[in-house]
Amino acid sequence: MRKNPRVLLFALAVLALTLALAACGGDDGLSGGETDEVPTATAEGEASGTLRISNWPFYIDNKTVPEFQKETGITVKYTEDVNDNNEFFGKVQPLLEKGESGGRDIMIVTDWMAKKMRTLGYLQNFDQEAVAPAKEKLVKSLQNPAFDPEREFSLPWQAGMTGLVVNTRLAPDVTSINDLFDPKYKGKVEMLTEMRDTVPLVMMADGIDPAEATKEDWLNTIEKIGDAAQSGQIRKFTGNDYTRDLANGDAVAVIGWSGDAVQLQADNPEIQFVMPDEGCMIWADNMVIPVGAPNPAAAYAWMNYVYEPENQAQIANYNYYFTPVEGTKEVLEKQGSDAAKSDLVFPSEEYTANCSTQDDPPGNEEDIAEVEQAFQDVLTGA
Repeated sequence: MRKNPRVLLFALAVLALTLALAACGGDDGLSGGETDEVPTATAEGEASGTLRISNWPFYIDNKTVPEFQKETGITVKYTEDVNDNNEFFGKVQPLLEKGESGGRDIMIVTDWMAKKMRTLGYLQNFDQEAVAPAKEKLVKSLQNPAFDPEREFSLPWQAGMTGLVVNTRLAPDVTSINDLFDPKYKGKVEMLTEMRDTVPLVMMADGIDPAEATKEDWLNTIEKIGDAAQSGQIRKFTGNDYTRDLANGDAVAVIGWSGDAVQLQADNPEIQFVMPDEGCMIWADNMVIPVGAPNPAAAYAWMNYVYEPENQAQIANYNYYFTPVEGTKEVLEKQGSDAAKSDLVFPSEEYTANCSTQDDPPGNEEDIAEVEQAFQDVLTGA
């Protein structure tokens, strides 16, 4: 954990997120399962060849990949094909079930999805010697998450917040999640397909603490969201592609991710991340190595490279998400970067005071599956 008090609460909240995952989740009836013998992605020989990475959009600057290639001689095929955790999982699950990765060496998924993929036997353990340089620089608050207490198979890429992304000229009074239900914005608001972001935020706006919510609270909230979708209040549910709708004016306010707003400001400075009056959701995305990954050695070379504070500062200065690498803030301060003072990169205690962590719905696997199906029915209009 950073000793700077400005990031203390956010770090504790990220830690609480990983602790919460220990008591929640489980598979959803898919084939696969935990095995006694988890394979290790061994780094054999010097890193070389081609590295293939699947990541989310707006997550990396345009210099890091070519500079890594120049320094290491490794060719990088970097693909922004993760738009939503479940959507991505649906695409790769048939391959992973056969022990194949589709050529991917690294995938970046959110904590709860990393746990799910691990449970299904789709992820390899890290070669701890090969990844040691990166792990030595991991901030303390993220070193021992409950879903992977020894960081055997995951390493954070970035962490961040889910709240409101708003065109402040077209929707200047949107400061609460409840404002998305205001009839004057009918057909101009969007929500995420990520259930663990959207549903808890709507619950919080109705005065329900997600940590104390019952299954009925989840189902009732999903019904409220479904009614808004049926009436046309909600334009659509999206993954990262809500950014396009905000950019072209099809949407004026959405439930979205903190760093995306900064990217959109390059073309429209009136698009802002707005901390909801009720608080935000906090999460982390992780680098994992899937079964069948063809080039683990290159994967570790990448992890170690992006965990150098100077390289991480370049990434954080672009995407404005919370960085997991110790020493990054000091580099940004020396560079005079505004990111060093940003509440999106290094949130103050006051800024995240009302924020919650992503939790599964309460109950057993059947209860969770019932809630997930109810939300899926809303997404599909069933």
